[in-house]
Amino acid sequence: MRNPARDPDVADTAPVSAEFAGYDEQHLITYLRLLDAHADGADWKEVAKIVLHIDPDAEPGRSRRAWETHLIRAQWMTTNEHRHLLRGGSAPD
Repeated sequence: MRNPARDPDVADTAPVSAEFAGYDEQHLITYLRLLDAHADGADWKEVAKIVLHIDPDAEPGRSRRAWETHLIRAQWMTTNEHRHLLRGGSAPD
């Protein structure tokens, strides 16, 4: 597996495929940050601004959608793809 970016920009929505994607590999740190913030009860607007780089005041719909879909994807990763990642697997090109 390649090293994920530390603080990448995100798409408007996270992937919804049942397969681990290159996008997921690039955003592993983003997913971890989202999971940590969610576990800490952080305000989604602050998380959208800091982690996803989307201003919820300027773009409320886009920021909420990005936050929700990326959090859902992060949660999916914890239940479906963790074995793949622990084995050092890489996303298909």
